Amino acid sequence: MNTEKTVTITLLETSDIHGHFYPTDYRGPGDKPLGMAKLASLIHRERRKDPALLLLDNGDLLQGTPLMYHYAKYDQTGIHPAASLLNLLRYDAAIIGNHEFNYGLELLERTVADTNCPYLCANVVRASDRQPVFGQPYRMFVMQEDIRVAVLGVTTHYIPNWEEPANIEGLAFEDALASTRRWIAHIRETERPDAIVVCYHGGFERDPATGDTTEPLTGENQGYEMATKLEGVDVLLTGHQHRMLAGELQGVAYVQPGSAGQAIAKVQLQFEKSPNGGWALVGKTAELLEAAQAEADEEILALFADKEAKTQEWLDQPIGWAEGDLSIPDPFAARQRDHAFTEFVNRVQMEGTGAAVSCAAIFTNEARGFSGRITMRDVISNYIYPNTLKVVLLSGQDIRDALEQHARYFTLDEATRSLQVSAEYLQPKPQHFNYDMWEGIEYELDISKPIGSRVTKLLRNGVPLHPDETCEVVMNSYRAGGGGNFFMLKDKPVIREIPTDMTEILADFILKRKVIHAACDHNWKVVF
Repeated sequence: MNTEKTVTITLLETSDIHGHFYPTDYRGPGDKPLGMAKLASLIHRERRKDPALLLLDNGDLLQGTPLMYHYAKYDQTGIHPAASLLNLLRYDAAIIGNHEFNYGLELLERTVADTNCPYLCANVVRASDRQPVFGQPYRMFVMQEDIRVAVLGVTTHYIPNWEEPANIEGLAFEDALASTRRWIAHIRETERPDAIVVCYHGGFERDPATGDTTEPLTGENQGYEMATKLEGVDVLLTGHQHRMLAGELQGVAYVQPGSAGQAIAKVQLQFEKSPNGGWALVGKTAELLEAAQAEADEEILALFADKEAKTQEWLDQPIGWAEGDLSIPDPFAARQRDHAFTEFVNRVQMEGTGAAVSCAAIFTNEARGFSGRITMRDVISNYIYPNTLKVVLLSGQDIRDALEQHARYFTLDEATRSLQVSAEYLQPKPQHFNYDMWEGIEYELDISKPIGSRVTKLLRNGVPLHPDETCEVVMNSYRAGGGGNFFMLKDKPVIREIPTDMTEILADFILKRKVIHAACDHNWKVVF
């Protein structure tokens, strides 16, 4: 809409695409309601309505699918697919997400250099001189009728708690809230914008509707504070949590468009000519446009067809055979007592590192384990993250505390006396990856007991594990950094690190042996 005295500016935001360019989840055939090819059709539709709209990506674009993994680990020819995508769709700016660092700084920096639009990130700085690493903190866009819109990019500063140190060497991560406050003041003073948009790769630590705390206030997500405590924010584009959100909070329009290309966020700002000749922001709307509404864009499909074909061929290569049952027909049941698949993963971790104790998770409810012929698709589908391994020195008390944290995954429905997944592990997004199962110790979790006293059995080699006894435990790099609110594991002595991705470790183990055998020593269980 554009009248003599009223102008509407449109913003579109993608976030947490995680390499989903095609409408597939790579686990099997079938057109899925996700992916950038479908969102591209929505972008083209919105551009026909408003050719001058702003198109922004909010991060976590470079990691998350076999297409991205295959490019990073085996291909790297030509420019990065993420850069090709941003260039083809004529993005106006992109933000750095936490998963952008997963494959190392060299690949990330090359991708940034090959992307036509600027990367905006105010709070990831060089440790040496505190200057922004990825270009500029913000960008001023002069829109129709000379309306000035500032877009500030910030990233969750919690990244050092998860990322491999080698992948962020020389970088410092300033508090996202404090950095946003400082840069907004600078923009207001020096740029005189008509609107300020904060594009934040982070989410909400509180429910936007009620203000109730939805997660531990670690600083990982600061969206609620940004909307309620910072003066001058007009729009808050968020991500990281994979939630589907659109609304207004204390005058700030906010959105979050899910993950994997489920949706694209659309915000419209209405401006009226003010008496002094400038523009006044008088209205805001926020909504989500879902991929299910669209057909896949043929140009996107064609652009990546060769790399997708190579990825699919690689995924379907047989690498071994499972003898016995390592399948996971019911992930919830598999999390209640020792299972052959998790035992296999833990045994691979222990054999590869020499650690006496191991912990591992069934990351999603879509994981199905192994059955018969094993392909790379099976490995990638079950182990979806590019984690490496760390062996850390833990005390018996550390292990007990970690198990108590794991026990929070479950809750007991008193009315039906049935076991269920705790709401905190389902909202604001599923966090099945934050529940580990252990090998090398014997334990029981009794969910009928109060939180904090559910570990009713904890033995090592058949005798009670003393709180002061120490042992080497192997776990993924995310958990070793305290990820998932495992603060008792953070900053523990690291005995050794294995810099190879766990997916490669699993694949190499299977390739070497050709046949893997299902085994289960039933060393743990959940009771209620």
